[in-house]
Amino acid sequence: MAAAERRKRRRDGGGAAAGPQGGRHGRPRALGLQPRGNRSLLRLPPPPSPGRRSPVRPQPVFSRWPSPGARPIGARGGGADRRGPARGGSRAPRTSAALRPRPDRHRGRERRVRAVSGTVRRRLPRSGPASRAPGPAEEPRRAWQPRTELALKETMSSGGAEDDIPQAERKTVTDFCYLLDKSKQLFNGLRDLPQYGQKQWQSYFGRTFDVYTKLWKFQQQHRQVLDNRYGLKRWQIGEIASKIGQLYYHYYLRTSETSYLNEAFSFYSAIRQRSYYSQVNKEDRPELVVKKLRYYARFIVVCLLLNKMDVVKDLVKELSDEIEDYTHRFNTEDQVEWNLVLQEVAAFIEADPVMVLNDDNTIVITSNRLSETGAPLLEQGMIVGQLALADALIIGNCNNQVKFSELTIDMFRMLQALEREPMNLASQMNKPGMQESTEKPARRENPHKYLLYKPTFSQLYTFLAASFKELPANSVLLIYLSATGVFPSGRSDSEGPYDFGGVLTNSNRDIINGDALHKRNQSYKEMHCLHPGDLYPFTRKPLFIIVDSSNSVAYKNFTNLFGQPLVCLLSPTAYPKALQDQSQRGSLFTLFLNNPLMAFLFVSGLSSMRRGLWEKCQDYLRKINRDIAQLLTHSRSIDQSFLQFFGDEFLRLLLTRFIFCSATMRMHKIFRQETRNYPESYPQLPRDETVENPHLQKHILELASILDVRNVFLENTLDDY
Repeated sequence: MAAAERRKRRRDGGGAAAGPQGGRHGRPRALGLQPRGNRSLLRLPPPPSPGRRSPVRPQPVFSRWPSPGARPIGARGGGADRRGPARGGSRAPRTSAALRPRPDRHRGRERRVRAVSGTVRRRLPRSGPASRAPGPAEEPRRAWQPRTELALKETMSSGGAEDDIPQAERKTVTDFCYLLDKSKQLFNGLRDLPQYGQKQWQSYFGRTFDVYTKLWKFQQQHRQVLDNRYGLKRWQIGEIASKIGQLYYHYYLRTSETSYLNEAFSFYSAIRQRSYYSQVNKEDRPELVVKKLRYYARFIVVCLLLNKMDVVKDLVKELSDEIEDYTHRFNTEDQVEWNLVLQEVAAFIEADPVMVLNDDNTIVITSNRLSETGAPLLEQGMIVGQLALADALIIGNCNNQVKFSELTIDMFRMLQALEREPMNLASQMNKPGMQESTEKPARRENPHKYLLYKPTFSQLYTFLAASFKELPANSVLLIYLSATGVFPSGRSDSEGPYDFGGVLTNSNRDIINGDALHKRNQSYKEMHCLHPGDLYPFTRKPLFIIVDSSNSVAYKNFTNLFGQPLVCLLSPTAYPKALQDQSQRGSLFTLFLNNPLMAFLFVSGLSSMRRGLWEKCQDYLRKINRDIAQLLTHSRSIDQSFLQFFGDEFLRLLLTRFIFCSATMRMHKIFRQETRNYPESYPQLPRDETVENPHLQKHILELASILDVRNVFLENTLDDY
């Protein structure tokens, strides 16, 4: 019985979920789609392993692409194309039994697949010969008759008498239709996976990867038969490759492992190089053109995250031409929405205030992810904590800020500041000594991130509670808030954690009872606001908070109730008038945390720089970071929370950049007008030992001298403000 059960699982394509830790026996397999002659160059690296804990991302960013109508289509939860608003992720995925068509027990007979439940069938895409509904002249189907058999008869009947087709070719087409239906069912089921949690989604992802691996290899091996008997078109091959790219992209969103971005890029790039969608424009089917436009939009997203800006510019030009042709041929109503996509991408590309130029005036693409030499090293004798950053909530709710779909420029910059440079997944697996799954590259894990764009309070609190619950021992939860400030409506006799306002949360999707009464009575607290007191329950574990808002000072009024490490880095609440016009291109405070040299150039009035000088300044900035690390660890009056977080590379880099930002602004002449132009922190840093340390001030003046902008900084040592 055990052997029969294993054979059945192999036939059903569900082997990837058999082991508790991924693959068939619990680890990633080194199975790839290897080239067969000149037939294909695409390779599918092993399915992701659910062996290690990986919290789930919320609704994926970049999800709303316009549809043939006037309404956008959500590509949420796995990127499946569908109409209507995105569904929530609270329901558990369907069981494998409901999704797995069963073959007939008799080996010699043609495989027959029982019909799955009507709910699942209605959700399958109605495109392509494998899933086309029968016409009105066709006989009604019996309950057990599979969709694959109908597609087989419809497809083969056009090529001659059905009895003349060899049995082997009939079986090839039947097996392909089965794998195609199976892959669509699993792919569409990704949208029902929970948005947060630990391992509920991982076995389902592994099963989906496994089926797409088989489908891709199958169409490679039997391309000629499928071309002749099934009528396989190039756009259908491109759609399979596009879905594999989407799987890798969404696996990146759920694990924060940047290596999967490279895999998504390889598939998207191959689709473009081989012109899989080139014949779509010749068919009078607008839904196929929309598939092509969505492919371009998703490819642009991956290139943005990989900083491949030269490819992005080429893709934007091609997408613009495709949109123009699409709207001209079909006279659709969604032209404005697609043009908005182009405008958002163009603004995103131009958001950086400073350009780094080569000698031939071409723009140098700089990466702001953590490199091996990015964070200052801990010197021997430094006493720091052993906490590690495990989870991060990146929340964006700023009005009128550059964004692309559901990712603001501030969210994008913080996302990259919390990731390491991506490495090629296949080269990692193929290195000598890396064949065993137990051996992992040292120090390669990124903190897992939730990306929340304009969440309601209930949504924010749900993800916050889930991340808090799953936080491992000796780990840190980071909360990044980039949002409009909410100020108290009136005076209050008390000074509690709900009396200073906070940052704005979205109210559009909340159902509020008695909202009119709330607006009339000014004595109530603002309900669409994240107050400092709302975060008190989560200070039971180590918490690192970054607030970039016009009311960031509200979070100075924290009280550490439980004695756990707690640090808040707070942006200036206002900027000099000369810099306020640039707020749409992102916050200066977040830019300092993401790319401190670019921010330093911007406040110094520089808009471009040669590559050689840029690299010289970067070397000097690394020296400044090392000295800041020594100032922090040698300080006798610094709060121990800072030292507890200093053992983690990401948090160490954020702390040193924060001190560099604060010291720069305190020395800059135009920032000296008001104290609210300076960043602050909770607990307060000892200013004479950190942000106003004479040794650090000397370094900043030296950096200004290298750039020939020393005249914009104060020469003398600063007094207390």
